[in-house]
This record gives sequence, C-alpha cells and structure tokens, in this order.
Amino acid sequence: MPDKPTLDGLERKWRAVWDERGTYTFDRTAPRSRVFSIDTPPPTVSGSLHVGHVFSFTHADAIARYQRMTGREVFYPMGWDDNGLPTERRVQNHYGVQCDPSLPYDPDFTPPETPPSRPLHVSRRNFVELCQRLTAIDEQAFEELWRQLGLSVDWSLQYSTINDVSRAVSQRAFLRNLARGEAYLADAPTLWDVSFHTAVAQAELEDRERQGAYYRLVFGLPGGGDVRIETTRPELLPACVALVAHPDDERYRHLFGTVATTPVFGVEVPIRAHPLAQPDKGSGIAMICTFGDLTDVIWWRELDLPTRPVMGRDGRLLPQPPAGFSAAAAAAYAELAGKTAFSAKEKAAELLRAAGALDGEPRPTTQQVKFYERGDKPLEIVTTRQWYIRNGGRDAALRSALLDRGREMTWSPGFMRNRYENWVEGLAGDWIISRQRFFGVPFPVWYPLDAAGEPDHSSPITPDEAALPIDPSSDTPPGYDESQRGRPGGFTGDPDVMDTWATSSLTPEIAGGWGRDDDLFARVFPMDLRPQAHEIIRTWLFATVLRAHQEFDSLPFRTTLISGWILDPDRKKMSKSKGNTVTPAGLLAEQGSDAVRYWAVSARPGTDTAFDTGQMKVGRRLAIKILNATKFVLRFGVSADPGAGDVTEPLDRAMLTELAAVVADATRHFEGYDYARALERTEQFFWTFCDDYLELVKERAYGPVSAPATRSAHAALALALRALLRLFAPMLPFVTEEAWSWWQEGSVHRAAWPSTNEFAEALDPALPGGLLTLAGAVLGLVRKAKSEARQSMRSEVAHLTLRGPEADLISFDLVGPDVLAAGVIREVTTEAVGDPLGAEVRLA
Repeated sequence: MPDKPTLDGLERKWRAVWDERGTYTFDRTAPRSRVFSIDTPPPTVSGSLHVGHVFSFTHADAIARYQRMTGREVFYPMGWDDNGLPTERRVQNHYGVQCDPSLPYDPDFTPPETPPSRPLHVSRRNFVELCQRLTAIDEQAFEELWRQLGLSVDWSLQYSTINDVSRAVSQRAFLRNLARGEAYLADAPTLWDVSFHTAVAQAELEDRERQGAYYRLVFGLPGGGDVRIETTRPELLPACVALVAHPDDERYRHLFGTVATTPVFGVEVPIRAHPLAQPDKGSGIAMICTFGDLTDVIWWRELDLPTRPVMGRDGRLLPQPPAGFSAAAAAAYAELAGKTAFSAKEKAAELLRAAGALDGEPRPTTQQVKFYERGDKPLEIVTTRQWYIRNGGRDAALRSALLDRGREMTWSPGFMRNRYENWVEGLAGDWIISRQRFFGVPFPVWYPLDAAGEPDHSSPITPDEAALPIDPSSDTPPGYDESQRGRPGGFTGDPDVMDTWATSSLTPEIAGGWGRDDDLFARVFPMDLRPQAHEIIRTWLFATVLRAHQEFDSLPFRTTLISGWILDPDRKKMSKSKGNTVTPAGLLAEQGSDAVRYWAVSARPGTDTAFDTGQMKVGRRLAIKILNATKFVLRFGVSADPGAGDVTEPLDRAMLTELAAVVADATRHFEGYDYARALERTEQFFWTFCDDYLELVKERAYGPVSAPATRSAHAALALALRALLRLFAPMLPFVTEEAWSWWQEGSVHRAAWPSTNEFAEALDPALPGGLLTLAGAVLGLVRKAKSEARQSMRSEVAHLTLRGPEADLISFDLVGPDVLAAGVIREVTTEAVGDPLGAEVRLA
C-alpha cells in the first residue's frame, strides 16, 4: 500500500497486469448456462472515435463486468466495421487516390507521402489494399483507446467486417437467402446518391431542410381548358407520366379517366385518382414523374404507369429524350440535356415562361429533402438493377413475424421497442443491399454470357459454400476457366459489393463462429446482450433480427441495451458530421479513465446526456476517496476474510444492515441493466459510510484488538470495504483493482459479486431501523455547533442535551457510546418531545 495513494498511472499499471494474467479471457469450455455473450457494436474505422463511443461502450462494459462477477463466463469480443463508404472516403483523402476499376493491378504501387493536388487513379485491387492498410492503423489506435478506457474485452476475440471470416459468413448468409428466395435481383426505382454513385437503402435516409420554390404549371385539357399543378421540380416535367388527385376531390373528379397535355413538351398523360394525393397541398392535383420522390414510386407502381426516366446516375439529365417524344419535344428536351438538376430547373422555368405555361412567379418555400446520411447532395431516384432482401416491406406475414420478434426481446429501456415497431410498420419496400463501390464484401455470383456476350441475370452462377470467401472479379465459377471471362459463351462476375449493414447484421454469427466453429457458436448464440445506440435501431438492430429470423428462426440476442446521445452545451447531438464532438484520448489523460466512466454510467439507459467535465471531476473525487477510505480502513490491520459473527455492536450491525439493502438494490438494478441506479445507490451509501460511519467508529476501532467491541469494528469495516469495492468495480475498474490489491488476492473483477448472505450473521432483525442515520444526524448537530463557534472538531463538548421523539431517544441509547466518542462529548441528557430531533450543545 503506497504512502500517498494516487490515481496517476493506474490505467497503465493494471492494463499490463490484466493482459499478463488473462483476467478477461473467455473460457470456452463453460456450458451455455454459464456463458453471458455480448454482441459488441463494431465501431466504424474511418478516422477517430469520439466521446459518444466512450459513453455507450462504457455502459456495456459495466454490464459485462457485473456478469463476470456473478460467475458467468463473459464472451466479449471486439469488432471493427471497416468496409463501406466511410473508409473509402477516408482513403481517398488520406492517400490522394481514386479507384478506377478499368486499370490493371500494379503490385509495385506505393502511395505518395503527401496527397497530390489531383487524385491518382489506381486499380480496384490497389485501392482495396490501401483501404486495408489504413484501417489496420486505425484499428490499432482504436484498440489502444478502448484499453485505456478499461473495456474488459477478450482481445483474442477480434474481428473485422472485411476479413476472410466475415466475408465468408456474409456470403454464406446471402447464398442461403438466395436459395430460399429471400434475396433477389431486380430492376427497380432506386434511391441514388449522385456524389458517391451508389444506391442507398431506406434506413440510410436523412431528411434535411432546404429552401426551394413552388412553380405553378399550366397543363392543357382537351377542348381548350387547362389544369394547374404546383411542383418544386419543374426540371422533371419531361418525366411526367400522369396527373393525380384525391378520389374525393370534387374539383377534379370529372377529370379522372381523361388526359392532359404537358406544357413545353406536348405529351398526353392520364389523369388518375389515388388516396395519397393531398387536396390541401398546392392546387390539390400533382404530376407523377419517374421519379421525383418516393411517393412517385408508390403511384407509379400502384397505378401501373409507364416509366419516362430523365435523370442520370451522375445527377444530370440524360443526353437523350424519353422514348416517344416528338421532334418538337425532343428539341425542347435538348435545352435541358446534360444539365444538373439545379441548372435544369432554371432552364425549365425559362421554357415554361416562354411558352406562357408558368402561372406567376415561383413561390419560395422550405421543404424537407432526402439525403444519404453521409452525402451532401439531394438523392435522386433512378432505375437500376440491384440486389434486395425481403424484409417485410411488401410481405404482411413477414412484417408481423418481425414485430413478434421485437416483442420476444427484452428492451432496456422498454419504450425503445416503440422505435423498432414504428420502423417495421413503416417499411415501404424490401431492403436494397447492393452498393456500387469498391471496398466491401463482393456478391458471390457470376452470370453466364450468351452468344452476343450479354449477361443472363436470371441464371446466376453460385459457388459451393466450402469455397467461400470468393471474389467474382478474380475467381472463376464452377465449370469455367479464366480465359472465358467476359467472352461470349463465358461468364462475368457481379460487379457490386454488399451494403456494410448486410455484413454488420451478421455480427453474432461472425463473432460466434457460425459455420467454422460450431461448438463455440452453440455456447454463445443467441447472444445474451446487444448494446447499441438508439439511432441505429432501424438499421443494425432490425437487420440483425431479420437475418437471424430468416436463417435460424430465432432472435439473434435476448436483450438489447440502448444508449442515448451525447449533447453539446447547446443541447444538440454530438456527431462527427456536425463538428461538435470531443476526442476522448485527451479527455481520458486529463480526467482519468475512471472519472470519464463515472460520467458515462451516471446516465440511465436510453437517456440523452450532456457532455459534462464537471461530472467527471465528481467521479475523480469519488475515486480518490475510495483510495483514501481503503487506506484508512486498512490501517487497523483488518482481516482479508472477516467473519460476520464478530460483529456485535449495534452501530456496526446497523451499518451492515443498510449495506445489505444496498447490495440487494444494486443487484436488482444490474439485473435490470440499470447500471446508473446501481451506481447511484452505492455511491450514496459510500459517502454516508465515509462521512458518518468512519467517524463514529474510529475511536472504537483504535481500541485494544482483544476487546470484542474493537473486533466488531474491524470486522464491520472489512466486510463493508470488501463489499463496496466490488459494488464499484463494474463502473470504476482501475481504482477498485488498485485498492483491492492492497489487501486481497487475485482481481476484484474475478471476485464474486457481493451477496447479502455475507452479512447474515451480523444482521439483527430486532434492531431498530435507521440507527446509522440517527447517529450521523446527532453527530452532525454537534459538528454544526462546533463549526458555528469556530472550534476544532476535536474540541470537547461539556454537555449535550438531545431532544426528540421518545423512539429516537431509545434508539440513541444503542449508539450513544460511539456518538459520544466521535463528538468528544463528556455527558448527555435526553428529553422526549414531539418535535423533530434537536440538540443543545454546550462546549467545554
């Protein structure tokens, strides 16, 4: 035990010891009944972690540490989500490169030390190698920070979402989805990011407020009349395939079944009825374009309309007009061809104005526009060939089954289930899982080429599962050789990669060894806990539930622990995209890991919490107090294995009675995944223990060791300290391990969680309740009198007159000797009154 306990250096010291002793190593021989498995969120490896990661991962770690102390073998892996767009963008910026799949692989390529002003074009394979190189560096930095935070992960259980194991699992799951008809290839309207040139799933959408304008367009009617519609996207007029109004709208009911003529282009389009049309929006009648928004897609599908696409994948209007345009319409379209949506909007307004078909000037409006969550330009909807997985968006039976899965699961907090159910009930289509990118898990599919060299997408060629993982761009399908690639009668590989969520949705299978370690998988699956943030319920949690339901007809995990957001001083969510995050490395160095963890676990599950260094300072003071209180108790030479039978004094028994209640409450809170309440209850008692009990018992504890009253004090102090260190251990792992090591063998994190049975012999049911509180209150009155008289706390009290209810005075007799000793009181008299407890203190 050091002469001057300090928090400095504890992280470095105990990290090394834990690694050397294998403190957190998972025992894979443990039966399933003793295993507690955690589906750890794999953080995205695309830069740096922020304080929000520290916040939520600390919550899961507190639960892991508690479960380990209850005797469970904790399966606690760590994954790295290192494929997908974030990594690609980081590699492009870091090395100054751009992927060009048409280039050959250069085995001697070395990126420049400084990114060039113009990006270097490299082959896909070279680009993927750069991705792997940079993510490996990032993963090391992430691991270092997690170790500094004190995560009790078994670091031998690491994985990444792009390594061979993960690719094999992801491809195996996809092939089984395909074999069961749950995965399919289709040409369909697709949300498309024009910057990243890739499809985007519904779960990746983000609404952002943008300034726009309503344009009032005049459509001609047979016989010389007209109908006027309002739109914010006049540039999509050549894509118009119909007009639509609500079936109950009397203004337009007489037009249903007739046609209108588009201004400028002169194309006849039908006028139809549909309940999604909004009579109170604009003029009440809208144009359906292929495609301006998701409602257009619904109308197009349900009204069985043709397509007239004009928007290209690059965000510019296609060079050629839609099929069937007249020469005049084609000439008008040529004015728009090749322009961006913004430029085409301005040009379309000019054409409408010149044709006398623009009613008035544009009317400014604020609108919600859909973006890819990582993009900076509005999404377009284009028709592309993509891979989908059925998710209940078009299947009522599957949707109902997935809702039932959500109800099978335990949610902490319970109200978060509503977010899951709202998402499932609001699904508008199946899950698009293909992405037109480079660094990801490739689809394990080839297509045969016909005599003209065209791929037959209806007859995909798939590998045997034993061959996984494969890359169709370099591996050959069964029955073919490399010389047949791209040739008529030969084959071609699927060029796309899977959405990162298509792999991340399989983290229980990846970490648990599905398909490669059946014994391990049987011991850990379904997982016991999925910790995660609430904003990815719709993506990670839902997709994981879907994949397990399809493959195993079960849940992937039994309980989900949902963390809230971290808010900045303006009560706004902290995020990398908003630039208001705090990087945790400096924070951990400045405040100490236990202090930062204290702040994190002070927040209840699902609760948004302000970033607060003041709260961290409170945690640091608590950690220091734990060291000092431990040193104080140990100065009495207390036993490392105290006997509760030695506790005989009423004050000691009263303290242990209250501690037993704390243990019961903390255990109940942890079993309900409420680490914050467990900490609150423990900390509240700890300060009472330090401020009151230690002062009250101190004089008796200094007595002769042979005296029963002294032995009682020593046993009670040891029992309390041993329990308190274990109660704090899940939240404050470094300081509790340090204090534990001063007088106990082994690690506190492998010690048994405290039980009320430890104090059973010391508890006396006949003892009045509240004795410790009463003794502390009386001592507080004496201290107050001395403080007001500006006297030392060790100054004598000549006489104490204690007044209060008779029951309190009778109880006081039981603890009076300790109070008199602590308060240096010569004599005391009591007077029974009906008023609350009060005292008259006469100093010597």
